Formats: sequence, C-alpha cells, structure tokens
Amino acid sequence: MASHRKPRQRTLSGGPVRTTAATLALAGAATATVFEGTSQADPRPTPAQVKSEVDRLYEEAEAATEQYNGAKEQADEAERALTGLREETARKTDQLNTARSALGTLAASQYRSGSLGTAVQLAMASDPQEYLSQAAFIARAGDRNAVGVTTVRRRLDEVGQLRKQAAGRLADLRSRQDELAGHKAVIEEKLTAAKNLLARLTAEERAAYEAQSPGGPAAAPAAPAGSTASKGSTPPPPADGSRAARAVAFAYGAIGKPYVWGATGPGSFDCSGLTQAAWLSAGVSLPRTTYTQINAGRRVSRDQLAPGDLVFFYSGVTHVGLYVGNGQMVHAPRPGSTVRLAPIDSMPWAGASRPA
Repeated sequence: MASHRKPRQRTLSGGPVRTTAATLALAGAATATVFEGTSQADPRPTPAQVKSEVDRLYEEAEAATEQYNGAKEQADEAERALTGLREETARKTDQLNTARSALGTLAASQYRSGSLGTAVQLAMASDPQEYLSQAAFIARAGDRNAVGVTTVRRRLDEVGQLRKQAAGRLADLRSRQDELAGHKAVIEEKLTAAKNLLARLTAEERAAYEAQSPGGPAAAPAAPAGSTASKGSTPPPPADGSRAARAVAFAYGAIGKPYVWGATGPGSFDCSGLTQAAWLSAGVSLPRTTYTQINAGRRVSRDQLAPGDLVFFYSGVTHVGLYVGNGQMVHAPRPGSTVRLAPIDSMPWAGASRPA
C-alpha cells in the first residue's frame, strides 16, 4: 500500500502560475501612490501634494511637447522632401519615356530603310539626289542610335536613383510619424493625470493652486505705450520700431489667447510657438523648439536682459517666454491657461538669448 507516502499539499491559489500572478497583483497594489486613488483607504492628498505632483506632470508634459514639436518639424521636412522627390521622379520619368519613344522611332526608321540594298534603293529612287541625302542621314543614324541608347540608360539611372531616395524619405517620414504618436501619447497621459488630480481639490483649493502657479491668473493689461512703469509693474511695450519692439508688441497682442500644445498661432500657442510667432512678426525666423531657440542669436546673462529677449526655464530648457522688461515676461504657461504676463523668477531659470 502507499499509505507511507507524504500526502500532497493543496495550494490555495490553485497552482504556481496563479500564485505568482496574485503576488504581483498584491505588490502592485501595495506600491500604488496616494495620487492614484486605487483604494478607499488611501488618504486624501493634501493641496501641497497635489500642487507638487501636478506641477511635475505639467513640466513633463511640456518637455514631451517640445520633443513633439521637434519631431513634427522633422516630419514636415521629410514630407516636403518626399513630395519634391516624387515630383522630380515624375519629370524624369516623362523624359525617359520621351527618350524611349525617340529611340524606338529611329530604330523603326532604320529597319524600314535597311530592308533593300543600297544599290537597289538608288536604282529605284525617283529622285537619286533625295535618296543620297537620306543615305547620309542613315549613315549618321548609327551615331544617333548610340546617343539615344545612352540617353535612355542615363534617364533610367536617374529615375532609379530618385525612387531609391524617395523610398528612404518615406521610411524616414513613417519613423517620424511613429515618434510623433509616441510623444502625443505621453503628453495626453500626463495632462489627463494632472486633470484628475486637480479634480480632487475643492473649488477653494483649486483657486489657491491657480493663484500660486506660474500659469496662474492673467496679469493686468499692458500699460499704454509711452507711459511710465515702476519696478515690478506692467511694462509698456517698446516704441522704438526695432525688431525686438515688434516682437514684444506681438506678444502683448497674444495675451488672453489659449495655450494649446503644438500650436503656433494665430488663435492659440504653446510656449515656443508663441516666441517663434512673435519674432516671425518682426521678420526673424526662429527654430521651433525651446532647446533650439536657446541657441538662436546671442546668449545674454540675466542682468543684461532687454525687451524681446528669450528667457528659458527648467534644467531641461523646456519652457520659454518673451522678456518685456521690469522682470516680467509674456509666455504661454500650460494647458488650461492663456498667454499672460508673469515674473521671470516664477520658474527655475535656465538662460536667455537675444535673437537680433
């Protein structure tokens, strides 16, 4: 009998796979943050905790937005190049078909004229002089045939090379489009998480967060040109007609327009879209992203700032505004906000540059 055998122990999970799955699920639940609200037992986050987490999410979303802007610029360039290559390929294909047609016509003519011997053709010709002229043409036709073949070969090579380049550009475009989709997903994930966190605040707490945020309530309208303004008050736009003055005037005109990530105007902007559009209105073309705009023009120190300078923030250079004087800038802060005036010391300083 087998009564001496050790009895099999039954597991509560029903098997090792299910045990592992249950362990991982418990571990995941145990490490969930208080912000995710996965359990009714989770303590309600304090307004300070919410502010810290929302600020972090917005900063990460803005970093992803600038990466999106850079990838979109490259995707647009790849698309333009692909369009140009396709148009050039069509032109070269037309030239190839014309060369083939000419070569075929010449070959057919040679075949027809060469069906009788030269002496017989001369004897049967109604006009011997005309025949002799044709014979001279036929003699030259060999050279023309060689030229036609060379032309067709060259056109074939050109079309083949263009098609190869177009295939490469198409692959590059698809890669950039995949990159765009990835950045877009990150942005939307961060913004959704921030929105959900803010929804957990009371109306009073939400108002307090907005007031303390760099993207808080809009400042007062700009003072009229020519007026005086004390340190820290709203500075008037410069009236000297310079390019910097025109860029500042554009930025003032954009105050109140909504922040939309990826937007460059005229109805909405993200941070680098606003500064790019402002300087473009003054005839100066800037790169699209914060991390390329900081290298456009001449770098300036904080104590050398002048209206029109670009001011950058955060260690990753993920935010930019347009300096307008008196320690203030016009900027597009974040989703849910509008273009507005703000102190330049409201965010971690990263540097400044002067486009012109």
